[in-house]
Amino acid sequence: MPMLLPTFDDVLAAAARIAPHAHATPVLRSRALDALAGCQLHFKAEPLQRTGAFKFRGACNAVWALDEALAARGVVTHSSGNHGAALALAAQTRGIACHVVVPEGANAAKLANIARYGAHLHTCAATIDARETAAARVQADTGATLIHPYTHPHVIAGQGTAALELLNAQGPLDTVVAPVGGGGLLSGTAIAAAATAPGCRIVGAEPEGAADTANSLAAGERRIDFVPDTVCDGLRGTLGEPNFALLRAHGVEVVTVSDADTLAAMRLLWQCLKLLVEPSSAIALAAILQQPARFAGQQVGVLLSGGNVDLAALPWERAA
Repeated sequence: MPMLLPTFDDVLAAAARIAPHAHATPVLRSRALDALAGCQLHFKAEPLQRTGAFKFRGACNAVWALDEALAARGVVTHSSGNHGAALALAAQTRGIACHVVVPEGANAAKLANIARYGAHLHTCAATIDARETAAARVQADTGATLIHPYTHPHVIAGQGTAALELLNAQGPLDTVVAPVGGGGLLSGTAIAAAATAPGCRIVGAEPEGAADTANSLAAGERRIDFVPDTVCDGLRGTLGEPNFALLRAHGVEVVTVSDADTLAAMRLLWQCLKLLVEPSSAIALAAILQQPARFAGQQVGVLLSGGNVDLAALPWERAA
């Protein structure tokens, strides 16, 4: 069966569907960061989104796109944190049940978010296979609809609304940079930009220790047999099949970034923007600072994806 790939019409439909529930987040500027980067940076502040991350956009779109019969049976997903919390809150806005499979050792702040929004938690081993197996078991037991964290077409379309807002507010932009793990945000961004800013280049920022997207695009086929090793807990998922197809179709580029550079960028964002961002978000700025010639003199949109940080276990303290 051919993959169902979302289109720009789906992004527009998502924007209308989530408008009563999601925040239109602000775009922030910093002269200090502009000077460091050698370009004009426009930061889309998704840490200020509901649940503290862009993930609420896609989850909300997927939940509210369900017909009444399916919605009544609830939803299920697997998530290291942000998508799980987003789906739990989205389900809460519709008054339906939500089940979230979480891997052992997940970020404590993100687990607290999931619980706060009333999800039923199910723990599994910290592997993608274990997560998918456990989610399938819960789905079979409950009849709930699976809302995959990044391959579901309504999730991808919903994530594209962040870039749509950014481009409508700040365009024209020369480049938009977004983090990439499973590829939901980056592929949604590519769809939105292709329709509203066809000359805009899309660049993904990916951890060196989980560089399956960069490797897959270079090889022309998905290369997902790897064990992630990165402080960016939200970017440890493997690149989805529809996401890979969309990234290839839109000519998306990927920059790989060390954890050390990501943590340095995280500190800078805290200091200069006064915004709480997590490593999986700060990597977008790190990619720009790592390759200044690539972005010099440009107008650059930066999708800051989330800010759910465990303040009792800051990543630079663990790295020290």
